[in-house]
Amino acid sequence: MRTAITTLLLAVVVAAAAAFTGTPLQLTRASPASTAAQSPRSTLVMRERACDLLGKKANRKARVVTFSHKRIHKVQQVNLQWKRFYSDDLGRNVRLRLSTKGIKTVNKYGSIDAAAKKFGVNLAKY
Repeated sequence: MRTAITTLLLAVVVAAAAAFTGTPLQLTRASPASTAAQSPRSTLVMRERACDLLGKKANRKARVVTFSHKRIHKVQQVNLQWKRFYSDDLGRNVRLRLSTKGIKTVNKYGSIDAAAKKFGVNLAKY
């Protein structure tokens, strides 16, 4: 009886040890390049909410003062608009995500090419 119990106990220990020393389960995620080849909708990339020309970003330091004089932090987002301009240098339309101040800047310089040259933006990316 004693040898049966020790044999059973030894088998349990070996089985438990084998469960933890086996090869781990491989959980692989598909890379973005391979998923883009499979589905045309997966090419969408999350972009930062920033102006493509001026680089304006959200003001994360804004505060609201309530009636009881509590100071609550809030985020002031940039007023971004999708705008299409014709680039004479590229000979095609470029679609940019500009702030309203950026749109006024393009109007001031006369063309998107002049504004992009002034601020060092490569329009070929858009």
